[in-house]
Amino acid sequence: MTTTRLPRKATVLLAGLVLAALAGCGAAEKGAPEAAGTRGAARPARAEAVPAAPPGLPGMPPVLDPKDVYAADRPNRLSPVVKDFPSRVYVPNTNSNTVSVIDPVTYKVVETIPVGVQPQHVVPSWDLKTLWVNNNRGHTLTPIDPATGKAGKPVEVHDPYNLYFTPNGKYAVVMASMDKELVFRDPHTMDRVKTVPVSCFGVNHADFSADGRYFVVSCEFSGELLKVDTEKMEVVGQQKLPFKGAMPQDVKISPDGKTFYIADMMAHGMWVLDGARFTTPTLLPTGKGCHGLYVSRDSKEMYVSNRGEGTVSVFDFGANRLTKKWHLPDGGSPDMGGVSADGKVLWLSGRYDSEVYAIDTRTGKQLARIPVGGGPHGLAVYPQPGRYSLGHTGIFR
Repeated sequence: MTTTRLPRKATVLLAGLVLAALAGCGAAEKGAPEAAGTRGAARPARAEAVPAAPPGLPGMPPVLDPKDVYAADRPNRLSPVVKDFPSRVYVPNTNSNTVSVIDPVTYKVVETIPVGVQPQHVVPSWDLKTLWVNNNRGHTLTPIDPATGKAGKPVEVHDPYNLYFTPNGKYAVVMASMDKELVFRDPHTMDRVKTVPVSCFGVNHADFSADGRYFVVSCEFSGELLKVDTEKMEVVGQQKLPFKGAMPQDVKISPDGKTFYIADMMAHGMWVLDGARFTTPTLLPTGKGCHGLYVSRDSKEMYVSNRGEGTVSVFDFGANRLTKKWHLPDGGSPDMGGVSADGKVLWLSGRYDSEVYAIDTRTGKQLARIPVGGGPHGLAVYPQPGRYSLGHTGIFR
């Protein structure tokens, strides 16, 4: 039998007709698109276009878990950079112009380091290699080598009340409280890059969004919040808190990245804020003098220090409520601090009592009460788990 070869165009047309017939009979592979004009077969629902999530801040390390910004902070998950550093608690004494260094095993002060005038916070650098002591009225930053515990030559920086680092490590951000400025600086030399004047009073604490694109800043003395574009280095939002005499303090983002919590020591609770929309927040009462906010190593709870009543409230993220309140024996003034590398101990300075508290995070029991210098404030527990530091007394991602 003679085989007749069809022209190429006819072959392509015939193949197309066969495929269309198969699709109309439901013979096409499941999930394949339906041929145009097909009848008799149920049409699949058209998938709605899902907008792509905005990219993170350029240069920022990718988030390990989209559902938990603190996924890198699990117990004892130390970076190779810090794994050989001795475990210590560094306590800046604002009235004594010193840093007390505590051995967390013995609960003893093992060294006292002279620094500049009115040290406010001890801040881990973005690359984890340096601890910066913020000498607010001395207008300097004193570097401490956490490998040796030795202080280096102070660096001139005006009005460094607090210090943060952008999530990509590109800039340090000085909270110049009295100068009414956010000052973006080189994270190593601390040379000034850009000064952002603000109209609120007392910029002091902050935290960054999950994607690093913006951060929320508290203004203590005017009761306001700022929203700052990280890359543009510009204030893009500002609002007054709905409480007369509000004095916002520490700022912390929820593990899922959807909510910011802002401690307020005059409203005696935490403001709960939708950071993306930056709408008016609601107040969750915690206790008198609500001041510091610290997330547990499993990202399930947050410890809230109530400085005015000597207590720590425990907030459950999953239940979205306070579940416990721990009372310090003989009272106290729990202020700023951090959680031990293994997550078992919460360390807090006693601002008005010249002491530091070690608290068991499982039971709330006070483990130690350690005398230090006058006016202890933003103590840093170091090292801690995490890949890089966003600043303050240790916000790690």
